[in-house]
Amino acid sequence: MAERPSDSWRRQVVREAAELAAGTIDPECAYATQLFPEPMLADTDEVLAAFEAEIRWVEPPADEEVFGVIERTVLALNRVNDRYEGAAYETDEREELCAYIDASLREARVDVEALASRRGIGVWEITDEWRDW
Repeated sequence: MAERPSDSWRRQVVREAAELAAGTIDPECAYATQLFPEPMLADTDEVLAAFEAEIRWVEPPADEEVFGVIERTVLALNRVNDRYEGAAYETDEREELCAYIDASLREARVDVEALASRRGIGVWEITDEWRDW
């Protein structure tokens, strides 16, 4: 399975804490714990775990089923973002979440290009209809 962005974000928090402890980073330059508080990471993990469970298809799914999973996932991530006053996911994190959804769908045997094409959108737009973050 594709790596969850939240795993990478947690590593950034740990790396930054080690740098602070070692004195190799100025505390004013430390940002990871502010960007990635543990409750936000846990909320994001919960959404991504549900997404991963939903895309374990036995047979290749119909487009409506795939878009249903995307919609539920994006709406759940919107709720996480709302709980953090719209600041849970900055530009880089948004891109990572979209890339994760795309990669996970591909690993679940979804032809993402064909899926998007049949809907008349670009691959990069599969989350746009529902995404607030």
